[in-house]
Amino acid sequence: MKLALYLPNFRDKVTVKELEDLTELAEDLDFDSVWTLDRIVVPEASDRQELQYSFGMMEGLPKALPVSARGEWLQGMPLIPWLAAKTTKVRIGMSIIDTPYRSPGVLAAELATIDHLSHGRLNVGVGSGWMPEEFAAASAAHIFPKRHKHVRETIEIMQGIWGNELFEYHGEFADFESCGFGAKPVQQPGPPIYFSGLKDPKRSAMRIAKYDLSGWIGIQDSPEDIGRWRTEIQRELDELDTSRSVDDLDICTMLWTVITDEDVDQSPAGKVTNLMVGSQGQITDRLKAYKEAGLDMPLIWPPFADVPVSKTLDDLKRIKNDIMPKVDAS
Repeated sequence: MKLALYLPNFRDKVTVKELEDLTELAEDLDFDSVWTLDRIVVPEASDRQELQYSFGMMEGLPKALPVSARGEWLQGMPLIPWLAAKTTKVRIGMSIIDTPYRSPGVLAAELATIDHLSHGRLNVGVGSGWMPEEFAAASAAHIFPKRHKHVRETIEIMQGIWGNELFEYHGEFADFESCGFGAKPVQQPGPPIYFSGLKDPKRSAMRIAKYDLSGWIGIQDSPEDIGRWRTEIQRELDELDTSRSVDDLDICTMLWTVITDEDVDQSPAGKVTNLMVGSQGQITDRLKAYKEAGLDMPLIWPPFADVPVSKTLDDLKRIKNDIMPKVDAS
């Protein structure tokens, strides 16, 4: 099982120094990768719990974000080239890039350059987004009803630009004649692409098979959820004309993580469950269960509030040095 760090760039207050300290430690501890979070805006309506949809369109969560509209979070996309400059070993990426907020051709070309800045350490996570208010702020309100098609076209354009000296595309969201887009990625045929599919295994399987994607990323999935996703994705792959298997993929999920002094209640409570909040023994048992269920890489995610970075730094050391040897031996 690989370990990844999900940087807490989305908080009411976070400093570059805090993100730097977390990243430096993840590299020192030989984590596989460091990821940022994509959040363009927090609507003021969120502070009143009056968003159009619940957080992530997930059941049981409020119609609000966990960060204030007046918060001072840092944008995830500019942090990716910064991570390239700050690290030498860990892979880097954003989980996930909401493609409707970016021009596909520009995104593809910029990611190719970032792959050079990182000497071939870029992961590309893509998804459709979920918040109409954010689409409006990103001048993409017209895309919201067709956001899943935008993801498909973006993947096609990225792979086309990365794999060809000249490339043209004629679709709904991009329409251009044959062009060169500059340097190709260091990684060929391109950086690995991870798909974020929170609701629909069929859609995930179709994307994975059609575009030969490298991984799947979920959010707050229990070991039982991971087992179910693996089974359902494999079933859908079996129905497609593909040799792909779920075993070919990095199966990942983003998990709020805190090591507590005492055991805590980890009873199931949907996506707000304390899956990875608990004592060192509870976290060890939980990671063993994830390993058994087929999770390849947990994205260790410091909670949005009430946990100082100093605490997370200590937790990361304990996970790597004290917990993972027991998990690996299981």
